[in-house]
Amino acid sequence: MKSYAVDRDKWQKLSLFEQMGNIGSEVGRTYSAASRGDQAASKAAMTRALDLFDATTSNNELSPARRKEILRAKEEYLRAFFDNTDRPGIENYFMQFAIAARLHR
Repeated sequence: MKSYAVDRDKWQKLSLFEQMGNIGSEVGRTYSAASRGDQAASKAAMTRALDLFDATTSNNELSPARRKEILRAKEEYLRAFFDNTDRPGIENYFMQFAIAARLHR
């Protein structure tokens, strides 16, 4: 497995839409790898997703309401993964951020 580290300075320069869209990409990779039975790839994608969640919520400029929503999304992502439920719902949630990021370029 390749080493991975979030460049937090670069990450904080992205809009919240871009950050959440990128988190959504890792969420999708987690589920895709799990459905293929590739536990190593699923674990790696989950690690990246959790690192990105943490990098996003560490932004001191985030309002408490936004931080709460991001943490709730993280909770739902993990619940959906470990309970094997509502994966399309959480993936759709993140897709909306990716679409918004594209529209705001």
